[in-house]
Amino acid sequence: MIVCRDQQNKTTGTGHVAGDTLIEARHITKHFGGLYAVADCSLAVRRGSITGLIGPNGAGKTTLFNVVAGAHAPNSGQVIFDGEDVTGLKPHELFKRGLLRTFQIAHEFSQMTALENLMAVPPDQPGESLVTNWLDPNRVRRADLAVRHKAEDVIDFLKLGHVRNELAGNLSGGQKKLLELGRTMMTEAKAVLLDEVAAGVNKTLLKDLATNIERMNRELGYTFFVIEHDMDLIGRLCDPVIVMASGEKIAEGPMAELRKNPQIIEAYFGASLEVA
Repeated sequence: MIVCRDQQNKTTGTGHVAGDTLIEARHITKHFGGLYAVADCSLAVRRGSITGLIGPNGAGKTTLFNVVAGAHAPNSGQVIFDGEDVTGLKPHELFKRGLLRTFQIAHEFSQMTALENLMAVPPDQPGESLVTNWLDPNRVRRADLAVRHKAEDVIDFLKLGHVRNELAGNLSGGQKKLLELGRTMMTEAKAVLLDEVAAGVNKTLLKDLATNIERMNRELGYTFFVIEHDMDLIGRLCDPVIVMASGEKIAEGPMAELRKNPQIIEAYFGASLEVA
């Protein structure tokens, strides 16, 4: 059975916990030589929300994601996760704390099946130790069986049963993105950073992907922070939406309000509100 994250937190009907910040970037600055990709940027992601991050190319969105996810250390500022200062921690350290990140291009193990990809995710499995394999094989078998059962639950949740034994490298782009979502479900994740989740996904599977993100948020309590260029997807999934430009946060609010903001439309989206 798949259990809800942070079950002790009482949520509203949308999964939100009012006033409870899970991720906070405080005055983040990141520059590469003389190029300032992020400049004194502060923003917050509420626990239980699906928060969007949009802006034109070069706005600093991916760099900010990389700082929050531990891929880059900021030149100044702090990253606070679940009330703790995690500035400068590496991705594997944040993984153990429940902060995960997916990528625009899925990073599957191509020569393993979809089910095996999921089973490989949980850290510190007994079978990883030669000593435990030799001295306590029953413990290893029990742990492997528990991981397999959880992986099968995730496969069923995402409706990927028809490809559970297919090599992951043979899956479509959309199926690989669903599998990446499934890999986050194999951990005790509190928050998932989604980078360009719609990239390379056809419209049919994109609807499935969006539905599963909504279900993970609503039914399982996941918090999502989403970079996306597909404004329709952002409008469907995200509230609030944060707008960045030139390395700074310039606006925040529901997508419906941002669409009506003449300054944002003129400066960053054009008349059709499309991001380049």
